[in-house]
Amino acid sequence: MHPRSQHLREIGIVRWQRRASNTTSVRVDGGSIELKALSDKVRQCQACSLHLRRQNTVFGHGPIEADWLFVGEAPGSNEDKQGLPFVGRAGQLLNSILFSIGLARDEVYITNVLKCRPPANRDPMGEEVIQCEPYLHDQINHIRPEIIVAMGRFAAQALLKSTSSIAELRGQGHEYSELKIPLVVTYHPAYLLRSLLEKQKVWKDLQFAQSLFSGSKNERSI
Repeated sequence: MHPRSQHLREIGIVRWQRRASNTTSVRVDGGSIELKALSDKVRQCQACSLHLRRQNTVFGHGPIEADWLFVGEAPGSNEDKQGLPFVGRAGQLLNSILFSIGLARDEVYITNVLKCRPPANRDPMGEEVIQCEPYLHDQINHIRPEIIVAMGRFAAQALLKSTSSIAELRGQGHEYSELKIPLVVTYHPAYLLRSLLEKQKVWKDLQFAQSLFSGSKNERSI
């Protein structure tokens, strides 16, 4: 048995078969003119003090026609160095999580609320979120995913305009803005690295997201 499959089985997860990808991976420097312009705007942003220490902005990565959008809170040190989201240990875990529900990283779009790394990987501050939120909302408007997965408290609160805890927001379907895109809240992969017992909850959250995604596609086909 493949080591990853063995790991999933040990925590009670039976992996779905990965579906064939019908999308082409497009980095943020490709795709729509509008998204490219937004990426350039983020690269030049000096709206908060985070720009003083950054090596790179981390706009996002994935096909602009992606059905699934995953949103975290902020880049870490590895992401700051490479200019890509989720490339450290949390990113490796995210890749495994995606694989477990039949998705590949190159067929989903991944981004963060903040586009610059907070010093020492601290939590985002309120003013930083306020300054960066419009970029995230513009990204979503351009990508128009079929479903959004908010990973962690900061992403969930920013997308839902809520002050509720992640425990209160998990386990139910939400809608993003007037676009009414289905949205599911789950734990951030970095949290799972510290709390392995919560992985089963994430599996359930993503199963729920799969059901909402399938329902949304079925509604459009009627």
